[in-house]
Order: sequence, then structure tokens, then C-alpha cells
Amino acid sequence: GGWQQVQWDLVGPFGIDVAGAWPLAQQAGGEGGRGVKVAVLDTGVAYADRGRYRQSPELPTPRVLHGYDFVADDPYPNDANGHGTFVASTIAGAANNHYGMVGIAYQADILPVRVLDEYGEGNSVRIAQGIRYAVDHGAQVINVSIELYNDDLIDPRALSITTAPEIRGALRYARSHRVPVVAAAGNAGQGDVPSSRLDTSIIYAGATTEHGCIGEYSNIGPGVDVVAPGGGTDRDLSDDPDCTPDETGRNVWQISFNRSDIGDFRVPLDSHGKRGLAGTSMAAPHVTGVIALLLATHVLGNHPTTAA
Repeated sequence: GGWQQVQWDLVGPFGIDVAGAWPLAQQAGGEGGRGVKVAVLDTGVAYADRGRYRQSPELPTPRVLHGYDFVADDPYPNDANGHGTFVASTIAGAANNHYGMVGIAYQADILPVRVLDEYGEGNSVRIAQGIRYAVDHGAQVINVSIELYNDDLIDPRALSITTAPEIRGALRYARSHRVPVVAAAGNAGQGDVPSSRLDTSIIYAGATTEHGCIGEYSNIGPGVDVVAPGGGTDRDLSDDPDCTPDETGRNVWQISFNRSDIGDFRVPLDSHGKRGLAGTSMAAPHVTGVIALLLATHVLGNHPTTAA
């Protein structure tokens, strides 16, 4: 109880109105995204007690599938960072468990695929491998809350993940199997997210604030397909009455942990000591969760294309 007061991203005036979607999904036989397999390509997921790792109370065992760790090259994609657990909980965190927040598709299944290390770093090869693995293991929608950066120290700008040819190939592979891939547009505040390179192979998600403004950090551009709640500070958009430059709203709240204290499950702190997290990484799982709800209802048919 009480999640409605803090999860503005789900029920606030600029949230996704999940309270309106849930009964519709239930009426269509897809309550809470039940039975839909959602792959989370990230730092892993707190899915089990193993060594120093602990299972999140928001991700019950029956709804977490056997995944893979492409960093350690083993079948144990535990999370040592917290980012992946936050993303997975936004998508499918448990409802009515008297703990923390609630996920959008609260009965969907999570397939954890670890492609980023404990510092949140990775490379295009692992990401491409993870996308193909998720498709081959039955994922119906894939979340990629990942931003790549140029290794050139002179020009360390963020890059679109579609810059890498191996990722482009993996995205086309997903499309050929009718598996949508939702990706974070990135947090460099740039305006050149590409539009035509992959078209229906990817859904790029930008981020909005509690006030309904584009986040000041959010990449934008012709390739951004949709925006969703990401929290944080408003962008300076003089023609948008919802934007107040330098006005900071709440972050997105979800249950995870800070890297310094694995297993302490609560709403984590951001780098400024503020509760919750902000970014396009938080926006993308909102889109993924809505897709999971939609797929569970079969209103688009049993096997819709990624263009549907």
C-alpha cells in the first residue's frame, strides 16, 4: 500500500496510467502480463541467493527464467550493480506482496541476460550475443537499457547502439522472429538519435520528467519512437509550457540496491544522494512493460510483427 503516492510514473498526471490499463488487460485474459517472457539485457538480475548475492523480494522465483551471463560466460546472471534489478522490477515487480513498489506487467516472466559488468560497462559483441540468446530462448520482448560510448578519450560521446554492425545484425534477427527490442535513447542530451537505419527493428525510448517535459539528459532526434517517464530535471524548451528549465522533479522509484551494498533491497540512491534513479534507462522498461501487458492480451493476434 502507498505506492501510488511515490510512483508518479505509473499513476501521476504525466505517468502511463497503468491503473487504467490493468483492468483492461485482465478483462482480455492477460492480467499483469501473465505468461509473457521479457528479456532484460543489463547488469544481471537479483534472481537468487548465491554466494554474496541475494534474491530481490520483488522478483519471485517462479517468474524468473534461467538466463545467461555473457560477462562471466556462465548460466548465473546475478546482478552486482543494481541497474538490471531496477529495470526488471520496473517491468515486472511483484504486486500485493507488502514490499516496495509494483511493476507494470507484474505477472510477466523475466529472462535475465547479463551483458554489463558490475560497473555497468560492456561492449557491442556481448550485447549482440545477448539479443540473439534472448530470441533463441523464447523472449517475446527485449529490454536494452544500455548506452554505448566512444572509446576515444578526445571525443567520448555517447553513441547509438545501432552504430555497431553486430548489434544491427542481432536487431534484424530479433525482427525476423517478431521480437520487439526496446532500447534507451541515451543520456547525453544529444539530438541525433538515428531514424532510418533499422526502422521496425528497434523502439527507441526517450525520457520525460514528473512535469511532462523532456528530461534535460535525454537524447532526442528523429529516431526516438516514444517517450516515457524517466524522472529528473526538465529540459530548456521555451515553447513547451510543461518545461521549467532547471526544475527537478522526482526520480523513478523501484526496488533494487546500491552497488556498495548488494542485498540491501530498497529504493536506491542516485549519484547525488537522491532517492530513486533518473534516465532513459528508466524510461525504456516502462515501454517494455506496456508491451508485455499488450502481448498478454493477444489483441494484436498471437504473433504480431514488430511493426504492429
